[in-house]
Amino acid sequence: MRFSALLLICFLFLQTTLSFSQSGDQKILFITSNQTTYGNTNLPTSNHFAEIVWAYDEFKNAGYEVDFMSPLGGEIPIGYIDSSDRVQKKYLENRRFMNRLKTTLQPSAVSETDYLAVYYSGGGAAMFGVPENEQIQKISENIYNNNGVISAVCHGTAGIVNLKNENGLALYSGMQITGFPDAFERTHKPYYKTFPFSIENEIRANGGVFNYSEKGWDGHYMLDNRIVTGQDPSGSALVAKKVIEIIKKIK
Repeated sequence: MRFSALLLICFLFLQTTLSFSQSGDQKILFITSNQTTYGNTNLPTSNHFAEIVWAYDEFKNAGYEVDFMSPLGGEIPIGYIDSSDRVQKKYLENRRFMNRLKTTLQPSAVSETDYLAVYYSGGGAAMFGVPENEQIQKISENIYNNNGVISAVCHGTAGIVNLKNENGLALYSGMQITGFPDAFERTHKPYYKTFPFSIENEIRANGGVFNYSEKGWDGHYMLDNRIVTGQDPSGSALVAKKVIEIIKKIK
């Protein structure tokens, strides 16, 4: 009986230790935006809900914890919702999850050493507040320099345009990058005129190799040296899966 009790104690201790290690060492940081309008207009915008939950679902199912961060912290706007989609419906009905989108972390509350990767979700809101935020840039750069992974999808790629390497060049200089291309934007519409830059033009100007699928909505993504980017929402889950694959290889 004493031996059995000792075994039980050892087993519980091991489980507790593993659980603590997993929560502290297996975390992914989602980077979102607080922006509610396109620029200074009255045109509403938001974070793309599917791009958040399709990736989140992959990370959670693989055993990773996820934290949400935004430039200001607190609540973020969500949109582009399709409640007929099984994954979106699951999280829309998850009160605890939805509350986390109302209580995102500020950059000052984040320690980059806690994370294996960052994931920039998209939606029109991603064009504002995130790309120019120097605190967010530094967090992402430090995670990457600590052998971590940078990932983004659709307009979320806007968030990586200002990231730099130790030589002061774009972190993605010479690398294959994708995101939502101008070919699929309605460039004549008022919303587009509020964008601070064209994602593809900015990537190219900084030395990145921007490419996209002319078909679109076909899961197109690019991987280059621990940077994973997806073209549009259809690449969200695939980007997350590739990030998980890279993390496992590194570890």
